Amino acid sequence: MSETVRIENDFGRWDDLLALILSSFSYMDDVINPPSSAHRLTLASLAQKALSEIAFVAIEENRLVGCVFLKPEADCLYVGKLAVAPDQQGKGVGRRLLGLAETVARELNLSTLRLETRIELVGNHTTFGRWGFQKTAERSHPGFDRITFIEMRKELESLPA
Repeated sequence: MSETVRIENDFGRWDDLLALILSSFSYMDDVINPPSSAHRLTLASLAQKALSEIAFVAIEENRLVGCVFLKPEADCLYVGKLAVAPDQQGKGVGRRLLGLAETVARELNLSTLRLETRIELVGNHTTFGRWGFQKTAERSHPGFDRITFIEMRKELESLPA
């Protein structure tokens, strides 16, 4: 069972984190257009992103096996760069990271999670649907005249006061 920890100023494993994201997203390379924004990440930009957002990593036996980046928005918590090591997929790491996202959203008094996934990644649509997300919009990246991604949202149940 992996442990999850928030990325703080003393985090020193940027190489490992970037490698995790790139390996987790690599299956998309020949499937999606435009290419994943993961390819534009550098060690410096990743560190800036992690420290300007709310980021968590899942660690198992000192190995990074998952991560998620959370960004508060006006009416929701945006879930980005949810990544799980390919050999750890299907073992509950992603679900645990999304559980953390729900906890953070509630702490921030936000009742909705929001994410975006590429139109071509039907398997992701299905997985997120099983986790309670519903498609709420279809959008295009700048310069594209076709739908390139969908937005999905999950309304969180209120906790008893």
